Amino acid sequence: MAEPGGGRPVTVSDVQQLVRRKDEIEAQIKACYELLEGQKGVGMHEPLVDAEGFPRSDIDLYQVRTARHNIICLQNDHKALMKQVEEALHKLHAREKEKHAKDEAEALAEAMSQQQSLPQAFARVNTVSPGSPASVSGLQVDDEIVEFGSVNANNFQNLQNIATVVQHSEGRPLSVTVIRGGRRVHVGLTPKRWAGKGLLG
Repeated sequence: MAEPGGGRPVTVSDVQQLVRRKDEIEAQIKACYELLEGQKGVGMHEPLVDAEGFPRSDIDLYQVRTARHNIICLQNDHKALMKQVEEALHKLHAREKEKHAKDEAEALAEAMSQQQSLPQAFARVNTVSPGSPASVSGLQVDDEIVEFGSVNANNFQNLQNIATVVQHSEGRPLSVTVIRGGRRVHVGLTPKRWAGKGLLG
């Protein structure tokens, strides 16, 4: 019996087909054994001749011989089929495993490329005062700042750079880009006087 599907990958329906065939063979073997039982309980090995060496007259010799022959052939088919079922299941599981590994690798590669494409941060937000311009704009603690107006990782030297930009931008919206949870987020921030200290909070 040829391998299911020849060169194409094994599918679940191929395995189901093999199992159906196995069930059919098992039913045929059972039917042959029942036939032998019906012939005075002659099994696979009982002698078919009487004490004097003559063929037994109390059983249908042709039927017994045919049933025995069929059982041997069917058992061989069954053995070969079981091997095929086992191989098909192995291939099916291997393919599932391979697919799972591929999906994981792709997800990992995507995550890596996203991280690589994220710009470098030069500062991290450690506090945001409630009601402050920073809070109103949506800035959050642990946001990593990658762009603050004209300041970025390439030209940032110290926090004085940001203070200068803030003083020159009072009342005017500043474009701020942060990394939050592995994603790039744009925040519109307008430095202005408020109840607390500074123009940002």
